[in-house]
Amino acid sequence: MRRAPDPEYRYEVEELVRLYKQAVADILDELERLDISALSRAQSRAALAEVARILSELNEESAAWVERNIPAAARDGVKAVLFELGVAATMAEAEKIASFNRINEEAVAAAVADMQSDLLAVSQNIDRKVRAAVRQVTSEVMRENMTKGISGRKTLSREMLDRLRRRLGNAAYTGIIDAAGRRWRPDVYVDMLARTKLMDVYLEAKINEALSRDAYYGIISTTATKDACRFHIGRIIKLTPEAPGPYITLDELRASNQIFHPRCVHTFSTFRSPDRLPEAVREKAEKQAELGDKALATGKKNPKEAEVRNEHYKQ
Repeated sequence: MRRAPDPEYRYEVEELVRLYKQAVADILDELERLDISALSRAQSRAALAEVARILSELNEESAAWVERNIPAAARDGVKAVLFELGVAATMAEAEKIASFNRINEEAVAAAVADMQSDLLAVSQNIDRKVRAAVRQVTSEVMRENMTKGISGRKTLSREMLDRLRRRLGNAAYTGIIDAAGRRWRPDVYVDMLARTKLMDVYLEAKINEALSRDAYYGIISTTATKDACRFHIGRIIKLTPEAPGPYITLDELRASNQIFHPRCVHTFSTFRSPDRLPEAVREKAEKQAELGDKALATGKKNPKEAEVRNEHYKQ
């Protein structure tokens, strides 16, 4: 069987992450310029207007990134199938003939819309947090100065100034809170989101293209990892439940969260019939299936897996 090169989206992900890092840095610079000791409503409105401009520019740039890279990842998936099934002799030839079938066209359009919505949620959350922090700090400063009946730099204590400054800075760094209640720094969340979405789109395009060419099976790539993915590498999977044979489906493995999880590096090579695989490949796949099924039944995890996953959520 043939295996296409694993996709590598590090550069594309870093490009998107840089946009968010720069936007947060620009917002922090704007907040740093505020004279907190004598902050007024007019000053806070001007600062918030600049924050809005920065985030608007970020939204435009991130939307353009999505429109470039989501279809490109799907096209990579189609090219991989064309090569693996022998439709194209080389990846270069696959590049020339790759096109989207109707299902992939719809899948790409949906993925673009979803990704843009997810990224917009990050910038909107930054905007809400920063606006709330600026308004709270402004009100607190004005109340404090009014209470003392004095205006000027010496009105507020250094301790209070530092506390208010930290509140403003923390607001810019709180990108989003996910369904599990984890707080993500914007750049970390965007990194996770981009890696996951690009790989998901790649795999989805592979499945759609393979099924359209009567290829219902895949073999999981053997990239070495320290988490639970290692129990399943090299095993045969079905790309659709209707395919014959006692093989687990890709969707079942996804549901287990032991492989094909967020930021997972594993993919699969497509083929039409397990009977046509080399005997050595089938034997290895069967052994991996036994190991993987046992891991699924017992919930066994690599002792370091929690450590690996915690790194994904690092703020």
